[in-house]
Amino acid sequence: MTADELIAFEADIAACFNRGEIRSPIHLDGGNEAQLIEVFSTIKRTDWVLTSWRSHYKALLHGVPPAEVKAAIMAGHSITMCFPEYRFFSSAIVGGTLPIGLGISLAIKRAAGSERVHCFIGEMTAATGIAHECGQYAASFNLPIRFIVEDNGLSVCTPTAKVWGDVVDTVSDVRFEYKLPHPHSGAGKRVQF
Repeated sequence: MTADELIAFEADIAACFNRGEIRSPIHLDGGNEAQLIEVFSTIKRTDWVLTSWRSHYKALLHGVPPAEVKAAIMAGHSITMCFPEYRFFSSAIVGGTLPIGLGISLAIKRAAGSERVHCFIGEMTAATGIAHECGQYAASFNLPIRFIVEDNGLSVCTPTAKVWGDVVDTVSDVRFEYKLPHPHSGAGKRVQF
């Protein structure tokens, strides 16, 4: 998918949300199209992708058809999209996919497989204990897993630096900064469920 196609997809989802057609929380992607397209150029379709609640772009870039992604969002799964047949999982639990990714990568190594696991997390999650522990375990056992940190400078609506100060990143294999053009949750208009 191109950056323009990704942006158009999210604009459609935002419009559906603002019309009250999606009766659950959504977390829109944006401002990170170029970085994600570059990262996904190194991810094979047979690899595993695990991510947090802001997952629409990643599902699309990993080959989940747009109609299936939209159907999942419309059904209320924007922040918990899972497509096992595409080796794609997300979770609304902070750091929730990290130990799952670690387990998948351990299974790949034990089976002498060629796949890799790619875990996308935010910079606030990268500062948590679970991220450090998973990163340490992965490094100690040379597991086929990569941690990608997307840094928008915010955790929900709180500036990360205000909470953590200067964060020491010990986990990321890839890290990029971007400015999210959408609110943390929703599409800019209040929708009463």
